[in-house]
Amino acid sequence: MPRSTRLSHLPPRVLGIVQAGGQGSRMDVLTRERAKPALPWGGTHQLIDFALSNLANSGIADVWVSVQYLAGSLDEHLQSGRPWDLDRNRGGYRRLVPEAGRAPVSGGFSTGNADDLFRTHDEIARHAPDLVVVSSADHVFACDLRPILAAHLEAGAVTTILTAEVPKSEASHKAVVRTCGRDRALADNGVRAREVEALDYKPERAAGTTVATEIFIYSTAALLDTLAALRRDRDQAGALDDPADSGLGDFGERLLPALIESGPVLAVDIGSYWRDVGRPAAYVQSHRDLVRGRVGLLADPAWPITTTTPHPAPARIRDGARLADCAVAGGCDVAGEVVGSVLGPGVRIERGARVVDSVLFAAVHVAAGAVVQTSVIDEQTRIGRGARVGAHAAGRLTDGRIALVGRDCMVRPGQQLPAGARLEPGTR
Repeated sequence: MPRSTRLSHLPPRVLGIVQAGGQGSRMDVLTRERAKPALPWGGTHQLIDFALSNLANSGIADVWVSVQYLAGSLDEHLQSGRPWDLDRNRGGYRRLVPEAGRAPVSGGFSTGNADDLFRTHDEIARHAPDLVVVSSADHVFACDLRPILAAHLEAGAVTTILTAEVPKSEASHKAVVRTCGRDRALADNGVRAREVEALDYKPERAAGTTVATEIFIYSTAALLDTLAALRRDRDQAGALDDPADSGLGDFGERLLPALIESGPVLAVDIGSYWRDVGRPAAYVQSHRDLVRGRVGLLADPAWPITTTTPHPAPARIRDGARLADCAVAGGCDVAGEVVGSVLGPGVRIERGARVVDSVLFAAVHVAAGAVVQTSVIDEQTRIGRGARVGAHAAGRLTDGRIALVGRDCMVRPGQQLPAGARLEPGTR
């Protein structure tokens, strides 16, 4: 692969790739009719807003969004990158989708995020960036990538992994990063990094609590050479039954271990709030964090998390309503009780209704006497008079304790849905 011919005194050319993922089956009924990055967050945003805003705010002008499952559910929101100033005549926003008629490992659906990068190998090579920043699209975070990019270049790293600290109970769902040596300061800008010696990908029992956030900086030549070499090794070993499968899977299976072996690979703490919200428990917990004041990502005018949500009418809080630790979007009409919850645009809570520890998407209607607890209710759903959905989840939050109700459902008056219930979209 030809190396970059850019002059050394020019700033690096950086390509951002947002991996908007596959089916998102862990979110169950909430992703039957939408891509997971299109899930609402905080009553005002969609999950993909965080990745796009952080790339755009960091001055990365060329951003590709790789999406496979229900790609159309993102199109209206993304608007060709306009909200993030990425709609340009040259470069800017580009949506990558599986294509028929191309080489088997270039088109089609990927089998993981490393395989997804392999399928765009030729496109990346033609674009010829110096660095590639890859970000997942279902994380809530804020991070200025500019100083980390400078540190990556100064250290001559092949890859930089942004990391975060999580409880051990969560680490087994992630890639646990093991480092060696002491922190070292880089680029005279406050960035401190450690060299990575190994990666434990989704271990049964995590030995550490430092995990990869699925935000990576790759030196382009090293990335493309490694992707090609790994595929070539699998071809020569005859280990692939399906020619459309590169055998690379997710980043933690083969790609990052190979890059760590060639090195150097750096680990840099993300330094701000970060949470992977791809599971119901993590999704609800992130909203708990929001209403309890642990997330300041949406309140920093110097680092806006941009979205395309229109400005509806102001929320209306009626006499006698009770709200505590809530986030309420525009257009809501609240006459009942809402505690520790997030209401999307146009939600209506009648007098005598009670919503606790829950996330309600746009235009949900909770009738008088109904109770919703530790639940996620998709848009246009009606909870009938006196109905009960979910139950309060005290202690550690798990996926099985959260009730999920799909889009455009009707929970009949007096009906009871227990904790952990799942209601498919359109259920009456």
